[in-house]
Amino acid sequence: MKRAVALCFGLSVLAAPAAAQSPVAVVEDVQGKVTGAEFMDYVTPKTVIKVADGGSVTISYMKSCQREIISGLGTVIIGTDASFVQFSDVKREKTDCDSNQSHATTKATSEAAATVLRSVGKKIKTQLTVYGTSPIVEAKGKGTLVVERLDVSGERQQIELNGRQQKGKFYDFASADRALAPGGIYSASFGKSKIVFQVDANAKPGATPVVGRLIRLN
Repeated sequence: MKRAVALCFGLSVLAAPAAAQSPVAVVEDVQGKVTGAEFMDYVTPKTVIKVADGGSVTISYMKSCQREIISGLGTVIIGTDASFVQFSDVKREKTDCDSNQSHATTKATSEAAATVLRSVGKKIKTQLTVYGTSPIVEAKGKGTLVVERLDVSGERQQIELNGRQQKGKFYDFASADRALAPGGIYSASFGKSKIVFQVDANAKPGATPVVGRLIRLN
């Protein structure tokens, strides 16, 4: 029954008009033999992933906030909001995430962030909400990652990155046993990139689903 539902759901995904080939999902987890995707890869529509017997892959979509755990021998084709899954078992769930996440890249928003930081005493406009108190920050290469709270003074974290973060660009606050305050408003900067974000008041601690705590600084 699961497979039949997956096939029907997938056909509607593939029937949608093709968008520009920008990333639509992130691979949260890979177990066993999986080809076509690795842990923390961004994937675009029509990407084909093969799952071997005994293997599994977890995919989270950045716009639809759909999270899929796909296991067993089969084929996965990435859609825009969900995957077309053939033969493998799939479990889907909605997760807490900001549907604007895929557009919250700092090349487009750094100027706005700088303006916000100069607006002392005014309401702070945020560009992204994260739903985990320990975000994963995409900051490629070496440099200083600075995360500073804007709504309350005195909280500032400065982290020296040596380029050895996951895939050379993902720094996980949960793995480093670091956390931010639920409800807090922060800026994150790395090199010339900067973004202003809010931690949801009900954000959960630890290694929560990646798509709900991802901050892209590249």
